[in-house]
Amino acid sequence: MVACPSVAQPYDDDDEQQDEQTATLHRAESGRVRLKLVVLSGPSAGRSQVLEPGEYLVGKAPTCDIVLSDKTISRQHLKLVVRQDGVQAVDMESHNGSFCEGLRFSELELRPGTVITLGTTELKFVPEDTRERSVTLSSRTQFGALVGSSRKMREVFTLLERMAPGGSDVLIQGETGTGKELCAEALHQESPRGKGPFVIVDLAGIAPSLIESELFGHVKGAFTGAQSDRAGAFERASGGTVFLDEVGELPLELQPRLLRVLERRQVKRVGANDYRTVDMRVVAATHVDLEGAVKAGKFRRDLFHRLAVLRVTLPPLRERPDDIALLIDTVLKRMGRPPSALSDQTRALLTQYPWPGNVRELRNVVEQVVNLGEEALPELEPLPGESLTGDAHSGAGTPELDLPFKEAKERLIEGFERDYLKGLIERCEGNISRASREAGIDRVYLRKLLKKHGLEDRSGAREA
Repeated sequence: MVACPSVAQPYDDDDEQQDEQTATLHRAESGRVRLKLVVLSGPSAGRSQVLEPGEYLVGKAPTCDIVLSDKTISRQHLKLVVRQDGVQAVDMESHNGSFCEGLRFSELELRPGTVITLGTTELKFVPEDTRERSVTLSSRTQFGALVGSSRKMREVFTLLERMAPGGSDVLIQGETGTGKELCAEALHQESPRGKGPFVIVDLAGIAPSLIESELFGHVKGAFTGAQSDRAGAFERASGGTVFLDEVGELPLELQPRLLRVLERRQVKRVGANDYRTVDMRVVAATHVDLEGAVKAGKFRRDLFHRLAVLRVTLPPLRERPDDIALLIDTVLKRMGRPPSALSDQTRALLTQYPWPGNVRELRNVVEQVVNLGEEALPELEPLPGESLTGDAHSGAGTPELDLPFKEAKERLIEGFERDYLKGLIERCEGNISRASREAGIDRVYLRKLLKKHGLEDRSGAREA
């Protein structure tokens, strides 16, 4: 039986709330708190039900105890066994399966915070008296040019959908390559200012001596080379949005001037005497820890709090590996190439690499391989302590670098197939029919794979 870990929500920033949730978790595990089921996404999103001790059938049949209006789930999809000390979820041999954190399960011990997926519906189990706010996940798999179907990205899309219509400034945080500029542009496009200008200021790419003029503008003769009046980014973005990329690079002496722009919507050109009123929205982005910069005295505290009124963090690609296949297909589509432009072997390699450079690195590698051929696939070295199959101990996922490329790649794929099949057969207790359903492959082909890797006899595999 598997115990699925609790899933953190995007509102868990407050230490006091975290302490309360931890205490609630301990009380729940001690049997003193009842759980309730909350429907996060799908046609029945928003519903909730307190779970009293007993058994509940979950499915789309009218006779079920918990009826979900989701065509992708079975009539009797899941059984919940509610005890004083916890809740057990049992899949009723459903057609599309039951999943927790991307893994299909037959039986699962539920803890507070666990999220399970049935078809297109996500269910979360929380203590009945919790103050945690449940977030209905976005049904989108794309927001502007941002792409993702994972829970983490749909949480982001939910926040962006709420932020876009307003006029408040936004701070976007995330590692390099996660798509912060695409996020800012999408916020602009989906806002009432979408038809106005979108002005980008890359603060990391401008010489410090020119940043003030670029942001606020200057008058003729303000400094050597100022041969005419020039409007700054905030003026040029009138009716639209200014995107301040890498706002953490803004010199400390200019930060009070940016604070005035944010609070009063006023700018004064370099060399001018009067302030001008500006009408624009500011979206800022950074890959650095601004709170750490505040503590180090490198960033003004008041400016940080003004920027972070609305804040969204883009997750790194290693935290949403389920999106890699979708991202690969999106890159190929934008290149005008079919999904078949990459072989299954190459896709398997790409989906198991941790991508320290995030989506930008993935896009560059896909474009390189498509344009130059799969022999041009660069060496994808795993992060320290990891392997390309995610198993740092077996050694099966580490390619032998002294072999020819094709042979090394084939060995890596074979290691992945063998580890996957071993786990699949063990999980399904040797039941071929059930393993075939869980893996989504034909029984005859599954038999061939088991025979290929010498697992058929050892597994005790049998038909249902």
